[in-house]
Amino acid sequence: MPRHLHRETHRNQRTGWLRAAVLGANDGIVSTASLMVGVAAADVGRSELMLAGVAGLVAGAMSMAAGEYVSVSSQADTEQADLARERAELLAQPEHEHGELADIYVRRGLDRELAGKVAQQLMAHDDLGAHARDELGISEATSANPVQAAFTSALTFTVGATLPLLAALAAPASMVVQVVGGTSLLVLAALGALSARAGGAPVWRASLRVAFWGALAMALTAGVGKLFGAVV
Repeated sequence: MPRHLHRETHRNQRTGWLRAAVLGANDGIVSTASLMVGVAAADVGRSELMLAGVAGLVAGAMSMAAGEYVSVSSQADTEQADLARERAELLAQPEHEHGELADIYVRRGLDRELAGKVAQQLMAHDDLGAHARDELGISEATSANPVQAAFTSALTFTVGATLPLLAALAAPASMVVQVVGGTSLLVLAALGALSARAGGAPVWRASLRVAFWGALAMALTAGVGKLFGAVV
């Protein structure tokens, strides 16, 4: 009987870009909307409000890109250091490394003899790959990619931050706080639902969680704007 092969797509393959994309978009909406709500609550003109929003967009996008790049680069450096150490150990003590891999498979449920054979065959095929995956927990799907994370965060932050700016442009002067706040909360809830669906998590819980923290941030900055009556 011929075997029919099919490609499987698992959600953990999305974790790298999904995390950066969701974080960037959420932060873009929350930080920019909160900033604009706080400034609008201080009764400034539309031009000052838009200037504050654009400045927040540019500064936030650059901050997200730099932060993600540095953070993920540190993770990548750690992974590379672990791989280099493992590569040296494989050259210096191959039998010991075989025993370590076999012990891992025994703990996962294989008997000692079968675990030894599996470890031997996997190491003959790709010894470093086998130890990276099963001993260190490093795989192609989860390995750190600093450039991808930085670009994704900056791009999604910019997209998210653009939404409060457009809402402020379209809103009547007397309704800027309500329009920007309401629009941002709706988009945040939708984004939470979308990311939950992509990751296989409960949709309503994710939507409410994101909307709650967004509303809290905007309420606090609106209070600051009202209290001090100045651009913050």
